[in-house]
Amino acid sequence: MGPNIDASIALVAIAPFVAAALAPLLHRFTNPLSGWVLALVPAAIFVFLLTLIDPVLADGAISARIGWVPAYGLDLSFFVDGLSLTFALTISGIGTLIVIYSGAYLAGHQHLGRFLAFLLAFMGAMLGLVLADNMLGLFMFWELTAITSFLLIGFDAVRAAARRGAIQALVITNIGGMALLAGVILVHQLTGSWELSDLLGPGRGLQDNGLYGLVLACFIIAAFTKSAQFPLHFWLPNAMEAPTPVSAFLHSATMVQAGVYLLARATPWLGHTVAWTTILVCFGGVTLLWGALGSLKQTDLKQMLAQSTIASLGLLVLLIGLGTETAIAGMVIYFVAHALYKAGLFMVVGAIDHEAGTREITALGGLSGKMPVTFAAAILAGLSMFGLPPAIAFFAKEEMYLNLFAPHWQDLSVLAVLIAGNALLAAVGALVVIKPFLGALAPTPKSAHEAPIGLLAGPIVLGVAGIAAALLVGWFGHVVLEPAATAILNEPFKSHLTWAIDLTKPVIWLSLATWVFAVLAYRYAATIRTLLRRFDTALGWNADSVFDAVMFGLIRFAGAVTRGLHHGRLELYLVTVFSLLALALIVPLFALGGIDALLPTAELGNWAAKLSWPNLSPYEWGVIVLALVGLGAIVAAPNRLYSILALGVQGTAVALIFLMFGAPDLAFTQFMVEILSVVILALVMTRLNLDERDHRPFEDWARDGTLALVCGVGVSLLLMVVLSGTLDTRLSDFFIATSVPIAHGANIVNVILVDYRGFDTLGEISVLMAAGISIMVLLRSRRKPVPVGSPVPQAPVVPKIKPKAAKAKTVGTKSADTAKSADTKPAGTDAAKPANAAATPRTGSAAKQKPAAGKPAAAKPKSPAVKAVSAAKKPATRSARKRSAP
Repeated sequence: MGPNIDASIALVAIAPFVAAALAPLLHRFTNPLSGWVLALVPAAIFVFLLTLIDPVLADGAISARIGWVPAYGLDLSFFVDGLSLTFALTISGIGTLIVIYSGAYLAGHQHLGRFLAFLLAFMGAMLGLVLADNMLGLFMFWELTAITSFLLIGFDAVRAAARRGAIQALVITNIGGMALLAGVILVHQLTGSWELSDLLGPGRGLQDNGLYGLVLACFIIAAFTKSAQFPLHFWLPNAMEAPTPVSAFLHSATMVQAGVYLLARATPWLGHTVAWTTILVCFGGVTLLWGALGSLKQTDLKQMLAQSTIASLGLLVLLIGLGTETAIAGMVIYFVAHALYKAGLFMVVGAIDHEAGTREITALGGLSGKMPVTFAAAILAGLSMFGLPPAIAFFAKEEMYLNLFAPHWQDLSVLAVLIAGNALLAAVGALVVIKPFLGALAPTPKSAHEAPIGLLAGPIVLGVAGIAAALLVGWFGHVVLEPAATAILNEPFKSHLTWAIDLTKPVIWLSLATWVFAVLAYRYAATIRTLLRRFDTALGWNADSVFDAVMFGLIRFAGAVTRGLHHGRLELYLVTVFSLLALALIVPLFALGGIDALLPTAELGNWAAKLSWPNLSPYEWGVIVLALVGLGAIVAAPNRLYSILALGVQGTAVALIFLMFGAPDLAFTQFMVEILSVVILALVMTRLNLDERDHRPFEDWARDGTLALVCGVGVSLLLMVVLSGTLDTRLSDFFIATSVPIAHGANIVNVILVDYRGFDTLGEISVLMAAGISIMVLLRSRRKPVPVGSPVPQAPVVPKIKPKAAKAKTVGTKSADTAKSADTKPAGTDAAKPANAAATPRTGSAAKQKPAAGKPAAAKPKSPAVKAVSAAKKPATRSARKRSAP
């Protein structure tokens, strides 16, 4: 198309993230209208996508590409065909109404700006997913949907249920994300391409490849976790802990539809096999019935809609598995119809909860008089869910049943499942629309009244859209159905949707049978609910409880592993590290033939020539002797202080070796390291007894000595092997050639550390700084030990005085009251006291009491320590002194 259209398509995926970053700031300035203002972003995206309909109808697809990682040939490419355009229009269109709805639903919430940011990022992730052509880009957006949904589901983080629902959704969908990554890498290895569009050509399918089963398993696991297929469906009802706008968006056009999109996109190059059809049809059928029955079991309106979403997702997967033209047509129509009516019904339920204060269907009734506009919106959405004309869902049901009325038992079984599932879903739709609004007016926690326009705009527009699509069925078939079905089937598809009804064909009668069963299910919904709950009680467990048990076991196992590996014994950590170092050195040298490089050859002569000592000067011999002295001092050090000093001697010898062999900068660095090491170690060791010698058993001495010898021999042999080879100077030549012109530094070593390895050096400095701060904090946090035998200070004891004549209000400090309550005298101790001993009450604190006879009234103040010792040695009161007297 051109660079302009490429940039515009890329902007579609990027714009929601930009809006998300600005949402909290915009919310501050447009607080009452923040939902309406931010809705302009998805509305603009929706309008732009509408302009792509004609190019897609004319050319079949539009590609856009942005340079991503050119060194590896990776581009962030986008691909717009009928399938991705249908999903993108649904996401942006419904997203516009959801953002408006969110501003009204959470009006006045202190974190509304943050919520809108999460919602827009969620929308951007889903748009990027359905538009991505590069499979790694698809995976990236796939994971972004999981992260943003986690933030939205757990938005009300103060509630444990919200946190649990968010974690459960993240865990389950991330399992699918890892499976998707494995499948994407496998597909790239088998086809040599990262682009989905490259897999649509003739002969590019993987059905005949030997690894087809593995690729199929990866993609199916990814799709089943995301689209809540049985038995991985249980996370979706728990996601209802999110605010209602999230539920409306997640269940209609985002997140859960990602798995459906992935299966539809992979149909041309993974579908139409026995394994594909069997797995998708069987699991989709079970999910359809399980979700529909689970929906009838609920009385919470949001939970009823959530369980019905599971059933609808199973229906979509089943139709993709069938793979026939009519099944794919039914899948496309039902996807659009389901998105419209499910988002509308969730918004209606949110309005009921917002204005009436409850979502419990058994506590609602007669709201049609209080909320007439909301009731009208519910009727429009309910027509689609029931599958009645004039709603677009009517045609979806017709397409599903077409060509399944055949003499084969497989087709008849699938037809029976479809009829039963559609009938149960229709009954749920009737319950959601009829029970809360008709009948006698039930008392509700809040005085019900009509919802504001922000809550009503979404369901009304979506309900009207569902009817308008059916009334303009010819246009819908040409603009929406044909390009989307063509993209899934990878061959031209012509729509045959029409309002002409042929009573001689069984399709219309199958629809009538569906409606009859739906009415019966609605009529006996209470009985069905009771039976299903009894079944749950008898079963005693469900997938949700299994998940909790698995997570509990996983946490216990992780804790056991952590305690085993991180036991806190530094000695064992060092033994493990050096044992692995010894293996890494010795195994390649001997097992892989590395030691062969040291064998004498005709050119090198014998071993004596190779191991001969170099001609050293006296001062060089002095440095070697200093190193040996340092080594001996370390081994023979009588205590910790000598060990620290011996380490300094050894390090100084290494620095002198660097200095003698032409590396003064390294020598200077080594000197600094040794000085700082000795000083820091000495400062740290001042907290310990430096004159002690650590006792080490013989087995520890033998183990550590063996490890030290093996590591030393291994390092020596490795260096000999390296030196016996040919020196490759390409890297050093590069540093020499580029040090001055690029890094503007003549000191090559410094340039390497600061420029070429700048982040590495920064990381090392950060680690050292963090370690130093941690050591300082630990040293400062150590409490001073209390000497053995020190007296423990006691609180002063105030005598309990009970006046006879009158009750006087006692004035005292809090400590005195505490001491009184703690004074537990044995019974009968003061029973023989004369009555006049307490006849005159003394009020006030203990400090104001009359001093004992023979003692001065005022005494020299004592220090707190002396007071504490005195209090510990001498009873505080006269009665206590009497009791303690011999």
